Amino acid sequence: MTKIDDAALRQLFLDARTQNKWLPKDVTDAQLREIVDIMKMGPTSMNTQPMRIVFVRSQAAKERLKPLLTPGNQEKTMSAPVCAILGNDMKFYEHLPKVFPHKADAKAMYEGKEAMIQGTAFRNGTLQGAYFMIAARAIGLDVGAMSGVNLDGVDAAFWAGTSVKTNFLCSVGYGDPTGVMGRLPRFEFDEIAKVV
Repeated sequence: MTKIDDAALRQLFLDARTQNKWLPKDVTDAQLREIVDIMKMGPTSMNTQPMRIVFVRSQAAKERLKPLLTPGNQEKTMSAPVCAILGNDMKFYEHLPKVFPHKADAKAMYEGKEAMIQGTAFRNGTLQGAYFMIAARAIGLDVGAMSGVNLDGVDAAFWAGTSVKTNFLCSVGYGDPTGVMGRLPRFEFDEIAKVV
């Protein structure tokens, strides 16, 4: 394994920004599939893979989503080509016989253990959300993640009848550079890390 080049680092992290405005350019189904195919390869504990996604693209679906967003998130979400609702399947453990087949009792480790289920789903679903954003950037798209949303309302509108709970939203498309804020401060190494 070798270090990725500076251009890749800039695209994924150093120059990448949260987007607030979008260019009128479509995101294709093939691009959405590519994001998922890359994202799903990121590690999760016991290969749990709890994240589920609804890609909101149609005008009708956007209208269902709009009233559930905080006012500051409505315009930028409605103008994005796609808004991904990233949720966590709270019954992820039901799939362990398929995704973690070498441990016969993996499913039983979670059954009836709500705190363990909640923690595992949230931690690993959030990891997958980060992989999702990196994958989108890796294929040349921009992202705008947000948590300013009525989570229960999104659950009712988009995950009704399922065991999925919304984690956060992430718009995907081609960002308009005129909507990017100035880079906000980051901590220095010694402020957040130590080597022991």
